[in-house]
Amino acid sequence: MIHFVLLISRQGKVRLTKWYSPYSQRERTKVIRELGQVILSRGPKLCNFVEWRGYKVVYKIYASLYFCMCIDQDDNELEVLEIIHHYVEILDRYFGSVCELDLIFKFHKAYYILDELLIAGELQESSKKTVARLIAAQDSLVETAKEQANSISNIIAEATK
Repeated sequence: MIHFVLLISRQGKVRLTKWYSPYSQRERTKVIRELGQVILSRGPKLCNFVEWRGYKVVYKIYASLYFCMCIDQDDNELEVLEIIHHYVEILDRYFGSVCELDLIFKFHKAYYILDELLIAGELQESSKKTVARLIAAQDSLVETAKEQANSISNIIAEATK
């Protein structure tokens, strides 16, 4: 089971967090600080697995972001690396060469994609095409809602003239 997902920049700024196990706000802050220090200080030639507090943290660096997932000791690290890579590929496909700014300004889409991929710390969908289709459907729903809101606003504006 994945306990949490963290995306941290090279400067140590948190870009995305998703918690699947209960942690208080104080514990979350402490976890982010501790893991940020541990992972950011590791050399580039060291392995992508860190033992931490009885768990394993699996991370992968893509461009200027560290994608980190905390798993149980007996879980398969290579599977989690594949999940991280799968998530990055879907982000890349959606944003077209994803960068840190995409995750800053369109964080809600990054969360939505992560929610389509993982549920309760377990892999939900392994098909990139299915996830892309679901995201496209959600985007069209948002556009339809915006159009309806604009048309209602126009009707109200006309009625109050």
